Amino acid sequence: MKIIVPATSANVGPGFDSVGIAVTRYLTIEVLEPADDWFIEHDLGAGIPTDEKNLLLSTALSISTDMQPHRIKMTSEVPLARGLGSSSSVIVAGIELANQLAKLQLSDAEKLRIATEIEGHPDNVAPAIFGNMVIASYIGEDVQYVTSDFPSCDLVAFVPSYQLKTSDSRNVLPKEWSYKEAVAASSVANVAIAALLKGDLLTAGRSIESDHFHERYRQSLVKEFPQVKEVAHAHGAYATYLSGAGPTIMNLLAPEHTAAFVAALEELGLDGQIFQLKIDTFGVRVEK
Repeated sequence: MKIIVPATSANVGPGFDSVGIAVTRYLTIEVLEPADDWFIEHDLGAGIPTDEKNLLLSTALSISTDMQPHRIKMTSEVPLARGLGSSSSVIVAGIELANQLAKLQLSDAEKLRIATEIEGHPDNVAPAIFGNMVIASYIGEDVQYVTSDFPSCDLVAFVPSYQLKTSDSRNVLPKEWSYKEAVAASSVANVAIAALLKGDLLTAGRSIESDHFHERYRQSLVKEFPQVKEVAHAHGAYATYLSGAGPTIMNLLAPEHTAAFVAALEELGLDGQIFQLKIDTFGVRVEK
């Protein structure tokens, strides 16, 4: 059995902690033979546990302890701590692992509730479960969500070589705002979401880049952001934004501009990787 979970790009500008999209890079969990003890085979680095301390298994075992241990192979195309939902993909895979092995028959809504409780907010875990774009809120213990197609476009991510922990990105955010600032930020987010739902990427792009909630505080942590954004605009990008807490920089473009933009981005010689992506429309899936 294989469990496949897409990477995700959260916030999408002003959709702070509430909007995310699923993209075409994947975490794959292969459940192999039964064993006396759980063991995860991976090549993700020496610091990633191979036993029940691994986030995959700690998530699964928090849901059900009544499971036969197995040997598991974990492979990931999702870079760690880069703003593409690496931990969220593992959490969603862990929930699905428990769902399959313990035969829980969880609904997608139940998976989202559990994942949000673990992660603390739904912006990454929701699209990892549903695919496409998900707009969600988490207030108290209540999770509300709306799924939608994302407007047709190409996505090009520049992924810097360094990690940026979510905790460090959150430390630069203000602790409180004035009522006037909150209303202004909310109005920008409302227009962004309405335009995305309508398929109007020109309007959505302007609002995405007008975010008040987090990007103006975090952009200084990602030194490549001004250069990437300048080149993206020179090649007709709809928007450039920080993916999640960063440092990945996501660019939305019409397909006819993608090749020229990627070539220009490569010419900058920045230290990082370039991923050409599409929207994943499936979310978590199981192959048996």
